[in-house]
Amino acid sequence: MTDFAARRRTMVDTQIRPSDVTKFPIIEAMLSVPRESFVPDSQREAAYVDGLIDLGGGRSMLEPRTLAKMLDVLNISKDEMVLDIAPAMGYSTAVTARMAELVVGVECDETLATEAQNLLAEAEVLNAIIHVGALEQGVAEHGPYDAIMVQGGVEQVPDALLDQLKDHGRIVCLFVNGNLGTVRIGRKTGGRVSWRDVFNANAPVLEGFSAECAFSL
Repeated sequence: MTDFAARRRTMVDTQIRPSDVTKFPIIEAMLSVPRESFVPDSQREAAYVDGLIDLGGGRSMLEPRTLAKMLDVLNISKDEMVLDIAPAMGYSTAVTARMAELVVGVECDETLATEAQNLLAEAEVLNAIIHVGALEQGVAEHGPYDAIMVQGGVEQVPDALLDQLKDHGRIVCLFVNGNLGTVRIGRKTGGRVSWRDVFNANAPVLEGFSAECAFSL
C-alpha cells in the first residue's frame, strides 16, 4: 500500500521548502491535505510529482511548488475571504481553507464542482464552498474578496474579476505568453490594480482567460 503521508513529507521537503516557502500555515496545510484524494483515481500515484497533473479537457492541476509560492506571496490571514478560480477537484481550495476564514471556489464544469464539494465535505473542510459558473465571472455575490487566486494560465484578467477584489486586496495569476509563464501578484489601490512579477511557472491557459476572449468582448 502506498504511504501517501510519507510522499507528502517528501513533497514539502524537496519541492516546497527548497522554493523558499517557509511560512508555517502553508507548510502545515500542504502536510495535512491529502493531495491524492483530489486527483482522478488514475492519477493518484502521480499526485506528488514535481509537475503539472493532466486532468483532461485541457485542464491541469498546478504543481505543488507553484501553488505554495502563490500562497506565499498572497500571505493570507485567518480573517480573510479568498476566491479560488478553477480549483478542479478542490485541492487548492482545501489547502487555502486552512489559512483563511472562508474560501469560495468557482468551477465551470458542474461535474467537477460537485466532486470538489463532496471531497471537501469528506475532508471536513467546513469553511469552503464551490460555485458553478463561468470562471472569468468569479462569484460576485460572495465578494468583495481579500485575495483572489487563479489555478491555471491566463493571458488577460477580466475586469469582472478585478472588480470583485477589495481595495488593498491581492490577486495572483500565472500569465502565459507563448511558451513562457510568469506568476504576478496584483495589488488594488484606489480602484486600480498594479502588478509585479514574482516567479516563473507554466500551465495551460484557462477557458475565458485568453487574449482572444478579451478581443471578442
